[in-house]
Amino acid sequence: MPSINVIKNALISVSDKTHVLNISKILIKNKINLFSTGGTAKILKENNIPVMEISEYTKFPEIMDGRVKTLHPKIMAGILRREDEDNEIMKLYQISCIDIVIVNFYPFEKVQNIKNNNIDNIINNIDIGGPTLVRASAKNYKNVIVIVDFYDFQSTIDSINNNTMNIEKRFYLATKAFEYTAYYEKIISQYFIKKNMLNKIYCENLFPQEINFSFIKKQDLRYGENQHQKASFYIDKNIIESGTISSAQQIQGKTLSYNNVSDANTALECVKEFNKPACVIVKHENPCGVAVSNTLSESYLSAYYADPVSAFGGIVAFNVKLDKKTAENIINTKQFIEVIIAPEIDILALKILKQKLNIRILVTGKIKKNKIRIDFKRITNGLLVQEYDSQNIDIKTWNFVTKRIPTKKELEDSIFCWKVAKFVKSNAIVYGRNQTTISIGAGQMSRIYSTKLANIKVKDQKQKIIGATMASDAFFPFRDGIDSAASIGINCIIQPGGSIRDKEIIQAANENNMTMIFTNKRHFKH
Repeated sequence: MPSINVIKNALISVSDKTHVLNISKILIKNKINLFSTGGTAKILKENNIPVMEISEYTKFPEIMDGRVKTLHPKIMAGILRREDEDNEIMKLYQISCIDIVIVNFYPFEKVQNIKNNNIDNIINNIDIGGPTLVRASAKNYKNVIVIVDFYDFQSTIDSINNNTMNIEKRFYLATKAFEYTAYYEKIISQYFIKKNMLNKIYCENLFPQEINFSFIKKQDLRYGENQHQKASFYIDKNIIESGTISSAQQIQGKTLSYNNVSDANTALECVKEFNKPACVIVKHENPCGVAVSNTLSESYLSAYYADPVSAFGGIVAFNVKLDKKTAENIINTKQFIEVIIAPEIDILALKILKQKLNIRILVTGKIKKNKIRIDFKRITNGLLVQEYDSQNIDIKTWNFVTKRIPTKKELEDSIFCWKVAKFVKSNAIVYGRNQTTISIGAGQMSRIYSTKLANIKVKDQKQKIIGATMASDAFFPFRDGIDSAASIGINCIIQPGGSIRDKEIIQAANENNMTMIFTNKRHFKH
């Protein structure tokens, strides 16, 4: 087992020099010789810390503006040497063993996120020597201690001093080292892929030959889909932007559960669709109440009373700052709420909501439409990958197929219902009136039964249906869905079209003096 007497030489090459003086002083105190590159060596010398520059040791200068310095046979051999087997070659070429390697890389992740930074400067911050040192050290972990995380340094020194730096600890540090290099390569490759797409080069890279994920744990969750299942929440460290559930900060309430996070994401992405103050209430990943109004408080009340039964235990999302009046409405309705999501929250509103401390409150920061290009769905031992369903509505591409064309109000409600339908599980039927949902039929195997379900809910909730609009996420295969909607007072229907019975469907709408819009695009959500 290695002891302090065996640990003689340490190589330090760090871009982030925050802790380099403290580290170096501790190493010197433990009689460990320091080797370092030019920039780090300069700082050490200025602080009277003895150090040997790499160029002095190798008898070869740092060249090409410092881009080539550690990639030298005497350095790599000192790291990759094996005990006993390489002693003769080490003596022949006067190569010193390097027992500890402490490295962090050029700040590529930070530099790529600087606005208006040019590509040459970004690429100059791709570290070459650092990853080579780390990979070599991690590969030879039995003989070399590699440290890429400052917080591992003191415990490593303590283990060396206590003669407990065993093979398991070395292997642990090597594992972290490979994770570090893998993550570094990932953010670089993603930058190049993104740059390719922005330049419209090799667009087939939307679906690359191989997909690698790099996620970090944000938090453990209260439980999974069910209480007997454990769960955790991981986020993509490469994408740091406000306005998402992944970046949201919880400022009140119990620990989130798996279902809370999933439902919250659906609610937030749905509410992003609207430019005016909007409220979306979600239950089991389906919107149950959605409303747009001139004020947020009106939107909340309309969304809640659209289906107060389903709203019980729901997730509530807003697209503008949560104000005092809306918070008062939430308290006054006595709605049981699991999670509230908003880009901002007024101090007075937060004070009011503290009456219900168990409500989880997530603040997302400024929200904007989702720009992700691909969507994933996990199956057993596999992954389905598709383009994200994010296309904006363009009514110029819609066909108005009935004798009667929609009024301005009907067109507004059609746009509203179509936006909501995108977030409802298929088969999806959405009834809306005055930019408020009045009934939603979701997740049925037959479109007619989704329509029947929506009809039942309208009657049970005693909603005003006459003059309402219906949206369907896919075409109607038979006219029975149209006749069913007409029988309760639906005036306008928006749907993709594309059925072999479209003529029969249009005829049914005309017979009932309905107006119908074909969007030529469906919104299945499984």
